[in-house]
Amino acid sequence: MFNRRDTALILVTLMVLALTSYLIGTMRFTLATTQLGNVIATHYSCNTTQPENKTQLTLFAPSENVVKRLAQSLCKDTTVSKQYGAVQAFWGGSSEFEVNVLGKGLADLILAKENLFSAFTAHETYGYSPLVGYPSYTAYFIASKEKPRLEKSYFLDKRIGLIEYPTSRSGHIMPKQVFKELDINMNSLNITFVNSHSALRDKLALGEVDIISSYWQQADNERFSSNYITAISDNISGSHWFLRQASDNPDLACAIQGAILSQAEEQSAQYFKQAKPYWRCSDSAPATFQGEPL
Repeated sequence: MFNRRDTALILVTLMVLALTSYLIGTMRFTLATTQLGNVIATHYSCNTTQPENKTQLTLFAPSENVVKRLAQSLCKDTTVSKQYGAVQAFWGGSSEFEVNVLGKGLADLILAKENLFSAFTAHETYGYSPLVGYPSYTAYFIASKEKPRLEKSYFLDKRIGLIEYPTSRSGHIMPKQVFKELDINMNSLNITFVNSHSALRDKLALGEVDIISSYWQQADNERFSSNYITAISDNISGSHWFLRQASDNPDLACAIQGAILSQAEEQSAQYFKQAKPYWRCSDSAPATFQGEPL
């Protein structure tokens, strides 16, 4: 039998152990969040319906608009609210940001290219699984009055619209690659950078630029002519949303997948409406990711 002194000592010990465990967990979470904050300076956060819960669901995508809208949707989701007190969305405007996030597994949910995940073995290292994917596509130079020519002299007097995010394949990487192949000094070009493909189209339609680099969609026929586009790269793999440890948390995987697909339906661009699920929510079993949606 324990006397009062022994009982008191045991209670104190248990309290110390519990406090230590809590502090270690908090330190780990703070460290992860701090690392992510150091990598990316831009972020948005919102509370779920259970803000007293101190854990956060972290998201990352190259596009500010996409990841902020998704965070706002997830903060209202009942499944997310059962597990998290807040959703924090990060976005980055350079390949370095994306590489750091992938390489260190800093975010719970990431929008990125499959080839980057394979390069960092993120599937095996951090247990990321694909939830939703976008189809492959072709990148084009698009003009409003003539068919763009892939010649050095053609671009020197043109006003060119590109995406400011260096991770955009059709709006940034591929056109810059063309300029390099044509031996064009980027400093000699008149380039306007914007933050979305829709902004590129607006500038082209308003005559503020002569050429843009983007993908082509059916809706573009209403504003431009398909006779005035020139392909610069085809079969570019679409991005995918990857969730860490999805197999351990199928409720969250299905909730996030549903939110992403609902958001895709609200997009004005036809390309993003083609988002396809990669996670089987009917039986909570992960689909085998082989580049093909369910």
